[in-house]
Amino acid sequence: MFEKRTGEIIVDQLLEWGVDHMYGMPGDSINNLIEDLRKKQDKIAFYHVRHEEVGALAAASYAKLTGKLGVCLSIAGPGAAHLMNGLYDAKLDRAPVLALVGQVESSKVGTHVHQEIDLEQLFSGVAVYSKRVTSAEQMPDMLNMAIRQAYNHQGVSVLIVPDDLFTVKQSEGGRKTGAIKPNVRMEPAQEVVSNSVKLLNKAKKPVILAGKGARNSREELLEFAHKMNAPIILSLLGKGVIPDFHELNLGQHGGIGTKPAYQAMKETDLLILIGTNFPYREFLPDDVNAIQIDIEMDQIGQIYPVTEGLCGDAKLILPKLISSITPSNDDKFLKKYQDKIKKWHEQIVTEKRKVKDPLQGPQVMNALEKYVDEDANISCDVGNVTVWVTRYFPFKYQKFILSGDLASMGSGLPGAIASHVAYPDKQAVAICGDGGFSMVMHDFITAVQYDMPVKIIVLNNSKIGMIKYEQQQKGNQNYKTDIADVNYADFAKACGGDGFRINSYDELDTKMQQAFLSDRPTVIDVAIEDIPPLPGQISYEQAANYSKYLIKEFFESGKIDFPDLKPTIQRVRR
Repeated sequence: MFEKRTGEIIVDQLLEWGVDHMYGMPGDSINNLIEDLRKKQDKIAFYHVRHEEVGALAAASYAKLTGKLGVCLSIAGPGAAHLMNGLYDAKLDRAPVLALVGQVESSKVGTHVHQEIDLEQLFSGVAVYSKRVTSAEQMPDMLNMAIRQAYNHQGVSVLIVPDDLFTVKQSEGGRKTGAIKPNVRMEPAQEVVSNSVKLLNKAKKPVILAGKGARNSREELLEFAHKMNAPIILSLLGKGVIPDFHELNLGQHGGIGTKPAYQAMKETDLLILIGTNFPYREFLPDDVNAIQIDIEMDQIGQIYPVTEGLCGDAKLILPKLISSITPSNDDKFLKKYQDKIKKWHEQIVTEKRKVKDPLQGPQVMNALEKYVDEDANISCDVGNVTVWVTRYFPFKYQKFILSGDLASMGSGLPGAIASHVAYPDKQAVAICGDGGFSMVMHDFITAVQYDMPVKIIVLNNSKIGMIKYEQQQKGNQNYKTDIADVNYADFAKACGGDGFRINSYDELDTKMQQAFLSDRPTVIDVAIEDIPPLPGQISYEQAANYSKYLIKEFFESGKIDFPDLKPTIQRVRR
C-alpha cells in the first residue's frame, strides 16, 4: 500500500477541513512540517509573521470574522510561549482556533534539552484540547479530534508534535476518523418556549441585550423586537449586529455605553439576553425576570439569574417566539427611549463635527465615515480608541472585531491582516491607539510583504490614555503613562508601505482621502489631543475619586489640568 510522510497526510487533512491558510514562523522544531507545507503552497498559504503573538491574534480574528477555524503554527519553547496571548483571546471570545506546536525530538522529550519546556502544562489553561503526539500513527486521528473539539466548544485546540514524527511514513488509509464537522441543531423544550412566551406577553418594559451571538440573525432579531416594542441594546462585541442609527438601537452598554441604554436597562421589567456573555453585572437590572438565548448551554444563567433559558441558535429560536407571542400595542416605553437616544445622537454628531485644533478622537471618527465602506471589516484595538470607535463611528453593515473579554492591546493590526485574508475584496481597516499599535508594529512588515492594502489608523497622543484615566478614577496620580512620540507614518514608509501624518484639522480630510486612495498597506498617523473617555453615565464613586485625583495633583504640582468636561456633563444631564 502506498505510504506518505505523516506531515503530508496532516497537510491533506487540513485541506479536507477547509483550512486554506495559517499564520506562523518557521523554525527548528517544525521544519519538517514546513517542508510539507512548502510542497502544497498552492493550496494552503503560509503567512510568515514577525512574532507568534500576532499569528495567534490573527488566527483568532479570522475565526471571529468567519466562524471558520483559525490556524497558527509555532516552534517549541519561545515560539509556543509567544502564542499564549492570542490563544487566550480566542478562548475568552469563543473563537475556534487550532495551534500546531512543535516539540523537541520525541527521543529527547523530558531530558531538558535546548528549548524544551512543558508544553502540555503551558497550554492546559487555555485549550479545550491539548495533547502531545507520541507516535506518528496517532497523529491523523488526534488532528481530527483537535479540530472537532475546537469547533464543538468554540475554543482553542493545541496539538503538540515532536518534529521527527512528521517524517515517518505511513498509510493514509489507517485513519479511524474523518474530517466531519458536526451540524447539530439544538432546540429548547416546548415547555421552556411556552414559559418564555408567557413572560414575553406579560412584559410592559422589555429590553433586549444582544451580543455577537445574534450577528447571524439580524432580521429575526429586528422582527422580534418590533413585535415586542422592545429597544435593543448591544454589548461591545455586539457592535454592528444592527445599524447604529436603527430606530430600535439604544447603543452600546457598559462603561463605554450610552446613557439611554443605561437608563432603559435600569427601568426594564424583562431582560432578554440574546447571544451575549456580557460580563458587567453592575450594569444589569437588580432583580427582574430574564430570558436568555444562547447556543452554549454552559452560558445559560452564567451572567444573570435567568427565569428561562433557551439553548440553541437564535436564528432558529427567535422565529418560534415570534410566531407565538402576542404583538405589543404599548409603545410608550420604546418611544420614551427613542426620544432619548435621538438627543444623544444629536449631541454626539455635534461634538465630532466641531472644527478644532488640536484634533481629538471624535473628529477623526467623523472624517473616517466618509472613506470606510459600508461592508468593510473594522478591527478595533483596546484602549481609549475603543471608546472613540464605539461611540462616534456609526456602523451600518460593517463587521466589527476586537479583543473582547481579554481586552488585549495590540489586537488591531493582526485583526486587519486577518480581515484581508478572509475577505480580500473588502476594505480591511484597523483603528488603533499608539500604545496598542506600538506593541505589534513590527508586523506591519507582514502586510507589506504580502501586499495587503490594509488601512491602519493610529490615534497618537503619546500616552497610554485609558490607563492614565483609570489611575485618575481611582484617585491616584498619574505615573508612567507617557510613551515616546513616534512618527508612525515615517515608520510605514521605512517598511515599504505608505504613511500619512496628520497634525491639524486642516489636513484631516485631504490626507485621509489620499490614504484611502492608496492600494498599498498604509498607516494614517493622527496626532490627537489627550482627552478623557468619560462614560455615558458617571457614577458618584467615579466623580468622587476623580476629585481625589485633582486634590492630590494640586498639592503635588500646584496646578490642575482640567479637561473640557462641559459637553459630556451636558450629555449626562439629559
